[in-house]
Amino acid sequence: MVRTVSKLAGLLISACATLPAQALEVFTCEPEWAALTRELAPEARVTSATHALQDPHNIEARPALIAALRRADLAICTGASLEAGWLPMLQQRSGNARVQDGKPGMFYIEDVVELIDKRRTVGFNEGHVHAEGNPHLQLDPRRLLSVAAVLAERLATLDASRAAQIRQRHAAWAADWQRRIPAWEQRAAPLQGRAVIGQHSTYAYLWLWLKLRQVADLEPKPGLPPTMSHLQQLQQQVAREKPLAIVTSLYQDEKPGRWLAEQTKLPLLRLPATVTDEGPAATLAGLFDQLIAQLLASSKP
Repeated sequence: MVRTVSKLAGLLISACATLPAQALEVFTCEPEWAALTRELAPEARVTSATHALQDPHNIEARPALIAALRRADLAICTGASLEAGWLPMLQQRSGNARVQDGKPGMFYIEDVVELIDKRRTVGFNEGHVHAEGNPHLQLDPRRLLSVAAVLAERLATLDASRAAQIRQRHAAWAADWQRRIPAWEQRAAPLQGRAVIGQHSTYAYLWLWLKLRQVADLEPKPGLPPTMSHLQQLQQQVAREKPLAIVTSLYQDEKPGRWLAEQTKLPLLRLPATVTDEGPAATLAGLFDQLIAQLLASSKP
């Protein structure tokens, strides 16, 4: 009997030793961070709070998201007040000490990259302006290199049993990404110096990287819906600037941009601002491929 019990115990210990380590539970506030996490740690269980058809500034703190954050070993969010309207509530209701501010399981992207358009102060009547800087940095592939390096180390620290694999994947991803960036820049070279009309500052990092100019905004003030009087004023500006296109994101109301496009005969581009659930922009690389392709297509006579 003793011999049998010892043998069974030995078999159990051996079996447990061969079991894979439990996968990390990762909660991301935006789809781009979910996509990047899957590149670096494909075995992680990843939940994104938002998708490409949602405005990340404003979502409902649904019970399913509270439950996902409660399970999370790591939460990845942009910060810079992008999620200020809903993330603190999720953190509080989740009761998960690992993903509270200041803890190793709470990772704000704003802490590891330089943001553009920082403000010392924001006036009461200036609209929805982020004093910490523009949070839509996911549309600059160069900044994604910096994010990926820090994220890989955070994932490796939290999942020590897979640390070597995570670092290897990051090295391969970074090498591939560094090859892609100059190829994208060369492909987009005909766009340099061209003007666009946008909505909000959603694509500011993309314009900065590709050297385009946003000369007007469909919003009269950041975060305020376009008004008819403002759109009528933009008609005169279009005649002066001769922009390439009117650009809005998939989650923004199509009607204001459509009206201005019809009045001015400019093309209206509905671009993804992040990775999509399916289609050519379903990966980070595919996102930049599609953005450049659509912009180039609109530049043809």
